[in-house]
Amino acid sequence: MFEALGAISLDLLRGFEAAARLRSFTAAAIELGTTQPAISQQIKRLEEQLATRLFDRIYRGIELTDAGLILFNHVQTGLESINAGLNAITGQHQHEVLQVATDFAFAAYWLMPRLHRFHKDNPDVDVSLVTSERSHSMLRADIDVAVLFGDGRFKQGESHWLFSEEVFPVCSPQLLKGRDLPLPTEALKDFALLHLRGEGGNNWFDWAGVFRALNIPQAPAPGQLRFDNYTLLIQAAIGGQGVAIGWRHLVDDLLEQGLLCRPIEASAVSGYGYYIVLPQRKRRVQIVQRFVDWLRSEQALSGDLLKGKALPSIAV
Repeated sequence: MFEALGAISLDLLRGFEAAARLRSFTAAAIELGTTQPAISQQIKRLEEQLATRLFDRIYRGIELTDAGLILFNHVQTGLESINAGLNAITGQHQHEVLQVATDFAFAAYWLMPRLHRFHKDNPDVDVSLVTSERSHSMLRADIDVAVLFGDGRFKQGESHWLFSEEVFPVCSPQLLKGRDLPLPTEALKDFALLHLRGEGGNNWFDWAGVFRALNIPQAPAPGQLRFDNYTLLIQAAIGGQGVAIGWRHLVDDLLEQGLLCRPIEASAVSGYGYYIVLPQRKRRVQIVQRFVDWLRSEQALSGDLLKGKALPSIAV
């Protein structure tokens, strides 16, 4: 029985399913709590065992081959069935798993560095992160709570403000050696600018918007480096390859560690921000409330309350 499985391990199938669903080895690594090279090796082993190419490596990332798409549909169904069976026999005394959806940058730079504090106070709750850049697909049936970027109007559920969007240029301190800081705002046009591909489509600030907000009359340079992943863009900035747009809250720790600095003092604020979004079909109310309360406490520590913006109470 099940001869086709051979020696294929469940870990290989889980890594494949996450990479196929997220269309990213890096995002799959974040979701599964491992590293991008580990996911890449798992996919390579799976392809070798099957003697079949499952992904096409393209300039902007990865795409499923026809064989990969067939396998993905079956593996996803199978893993969902296994998970449902495990849930059916799990007692109340076991750890609960909270499914939290958000975008990749928020997960990597704001949520993950703080999650140890939630786990310390809630040792009986495991957090499973589901990352995507498509907010419209975030609140599927198994998601308990999401943290999404936008204007607060999300059709999938009720939203509650977490913090506003404030951005400013950031770069490596090495890039500014020998210069007197802060630089005048107009000096931005003299630096290589690191661009996030497709940021405008998600309502995030792009360099054109930053230049307008800072009243810089010259249009920003198109830039030789463009990224479709914010974490890669920030790593390029840390490496001294140019100036990036830094989102307050997302880059605060990197500024504090001295890996990044602000070449100018000015910042830009929009009408967008991050919101806690609760699905219309509410699940596990008590555990969700604990997580929401923790998000609120972390937001307070981040300093927004000092700006006079108090969090409303959230009824889940």
